[in-house]
Amino acid sequence: MNNTAESFVKNLAQQAGITINGSRPWDIQVLDKGFYSRVVSGGSLALGETYMQKLWTVNKLDEFFERLFKSNVEEKISSSWALKLLAVKSWLFNRQNRNRAFAVGQKHYDIDNELYQLMLDSKMVYSCGYWHQAQTLEQAQEKKLDLICRKLRLKAGMKLLDIGCGWGGLVKYAAEKYSVSAVGITISEQQAILARQRCQHLPVEINLQDYRELTVDQFDAIASVGMVEHVGYKNYQKFMRVVERCLKPGGLFLLHTIGNNFSEQHTDPWIDKYIFPNSMLPSLAQLTCASEKILSIKDLHSFGPDYDKTLMAWYHNFVNNWQQIKYKYDDVFYRMWEYYLLVSAAGFRTGRMQVWQLLLTKLDNHDRLQTIR
Repeated sequence: MNNTAESFVKNLAQQAGITINGSRPWDIQVLDKGFYSRVVSGGSLALGETYMQKLWTVNKLDEFFERLFKSNVEEKISSSWALKLLAVKSWLFNRQNRNRAFAVGQKHYDIDNELYQLMLDSKMVYSCGYWHQAQTLEQAQEKKLDLICRKLRLKAGMKLLDIGCGWGGLVKYAAEKYSVSAVGITISEQQAILARQRCQHLPVEINLQDYRELTVDQFDAIASVGMVEHVGYKNYQKFMRVVERCLKPGGLFLLHTIGNNFSEQHTDPWIDKYIFPNSMLPSLAQLTCASEKILSIKDLHSFGPDYDKTLMAWYHNFVNNWQQIKYKYDDVFYRMWEYYLLVSAAGFRTGRMQVWQLLLTKLDNHDRLQTIR
């Protein structure tokens, strides 16, 4: 089995332009031959786990996955048991129901505020930056926040709702630069604590709650940035109805999300187990179907390649600041986090994943809106 698995993996790697134990930056080095049978039987979950366990390594992980994704060789490996099980669970159950709403907060966002402070920009924005005419991560994230505020036509005295506010970057920026009051909600206790500290002395309220718990309080504008990836396809319509209920007549809703080229019902098994439990990336078809007869889509803006730049900036910040926090973690965590950032970067670089900003209104809003970029 091992010899057969080794030959099979080496042949697939060769088709992707990768040489096992080669000398180029994207050529992987196999440190334990058990790697081959693990990957053949376990697919993407095993590939990530064997990297965390240091059964293999590579100088440029993002370039390795860039070649792997471009070649589509993983499609030649039959689905692993983990992927099949995840697909069945996603079909049978609502994996993003209210009882599981806080799971991803506890697993991912509550890890350690210091880690995110060292990795992100000064505003602590944990979503794709907007790199149009931007040279640094700091500039890209400020341009993204300002783009959102301009698309929402924010004006002094308005009230903004941010569904999935993170560490409060958007609500803080909007309150300071556009003189609005704001409410932000998050499912992360650590995010809520730090967001409240960062928004002190501003007309900003931060609540620890699931979007389904929002009341009928109405807002002039609503944003949701990098949050709908945790909602799940069985709940998209419910999510849209909550937004519609909370939005004032004539108000605007901006939905910023990572997008999938295909309509699927689950995420990658490694991502589900180690990074974002119960997550899944929506397709445009899933989002538009969910909004039918509830909200009207006025604009669609796509800038997926900008997330490659954002993730690489986060990765360099993570590596450069690792010495300050390494006492809290182990080598397995370091390799897990490195894998998460660089595989994701390769996904956006090759167009496997997209970034969309949708601008929506209530159905009875017939205002002609100028496109803003």
